[in-house]
Amino acid sequence: MKKNDTAVVKIEDIGINGEGIGKADGYTLFIKDTVMGDLVEVKVMKAKKNYGYAKLLRVIEPSKNRVEAKCPVAKQCGGCQIQEMDYQEQLQFKQKKVIGNLERIGGFAPEVLEKITQPVCGMDEPFHYRNKAQFPIGTDKDGKAVAGFYAGRTHQIIPNTDCALGVSQNQQILEEILSVMNENHIPAYNEQDCSGLVRHILIRYGFTTKEIMVCFVINGDNLPCADKFVDKLSQIEGMRSITFSKNKENTNVIMGKEIEVLWGDGYITDYIGNVKYQISPLSFYQVNPVQTEKLYKYALEYAGLTGEETVWDLYCGIGTISLFLAQKAKQVYGVEIVPQAIEDAKQNAELNDMKNAEFFVGKAEEILPAYYENYAKEHPGQQAHADVIVVDPPRKGCEEALLETMVKMQPDRIVYVSCDSATLARDLKYLCGEGYALEKVQVVDQFPNTVHTECVTLLQRSRGKK
Repeated sequence: MKKNDTAVVKIEDIGINGEGIGKADGYTLFIKDTVMGDLVEVKVMKAKKNYGYAKLLRVIEPSKNRVEAKCPVAKQCGGCQIQEMDYQEQLQFKQKKVIGNLERIGGFAPEVLEKITQPVCGMDEPFHYRNKAQFPIGTDKDGKAVAGFYAGRTHQIIPNTDCALGVSQNQQILEEILSVMNENHIPAYNEQDCSGLVRHILIRYGFTTKEIMVCFVINGDNLPCADKFVDKLSQIEGMRSITFSKNKENTNVIMGKEIEVLWGDGYITDYIGNVKYQISPLSFYQVNPVQTEKLYKYALEYAGLTGEETVWDLYCGIGTISLFLAQKAKQVYGVEIVPQAIEDAKQNAELNDMKNAEFFVGKAEEILPAYYENYAKEHPGQQAHADVIVVDPPRKGCEEALLETMVKMQPDRIVYVSCDSATLARDLKYLCGEGYALEKVQVVDQFPNTVHTECVTLLQRSRGKK
């Protein structure tokens, strides 16, 4: 097929970015805004030798799994790639995606995975689950300030103050901010020439505490009419922190490096289970607290703690998993590359009066091997040992040097939490080649209506393996 050709296609699968996949005369097409089972008419927009990308012209016969999007701008925004797919079907798609990667990349046999993979853990209410939102601020054709989200693969803002995934409080906050900006002619940032002032608005909400934080990200040294913003926002129930962050760089990075407090505290607090966390604008904190508690409970269960274990938590962030584990471990060591996150982790340990958690700043790939080598020098004839190692790496997974040290430390159990099942499968293949057996796989839907998913797995050291 070639560009501008039209075709009628049955959608037979879903791609990793949520696009439908179908064939026209044996030629594979990727088609956004389609659902498995749809019969659609499409127009080819880009044609390569063996596959192409097509635009949906019309749905001839909708799939039984197609539902109406809850958000009116879901298609333009692109943040919810699969909102038009029935939620139960979304869950099955995610489960199949993880299992498919474990088979294809990890080399695990289908019959083994069938025995050890638990039913996918979904949400009762798959909307309004995000405790954090970062809204870019721009200007509409009439010169008014607007807030919303970037359309997929662009920096064009789709105005929307009421995202279906965010909390309802976001809308009131944004409308108050836009009202002050428009009344006082405070300009939104312009990416084209780096002019203007207000770049983004960050909002965080504590699901348990009901505390709210607002942080202005600005292209300047101070926020004009700060008293007017504070006057409006401080009256909103639950408001605890109003801050700003200076970011004058020409960059896609949202936040600046420093935070200045305009009103209230520089943080809010929230709970996951019984553990309390202090969260600043720069803190990494899981965005779906309802599912995070479930995810951490699986991690805790898989760790099999009795109160006697030494646990290493690699890529620990602000200590969210570390402190969850510290409730039942003898000692937990957390490692994280971001210094501010480690400061937060120490603060959170203090907040919960947990004295059995210690934190180190640095790359997990460097800290753990260095610790292992130093231990051998300081304790001749002995080697560093961990009873349990928990890893929750970024999408790229673990470096081989880290996996190698983990194996040398001979933990009885490794709990691997992953946000990318492809790199998870690669790393599990390595660990299972070094004397570990994959015992459990649990998919948790942290991000309903999007293609992203989270997974927690348990690896057990084979008996007698040195």
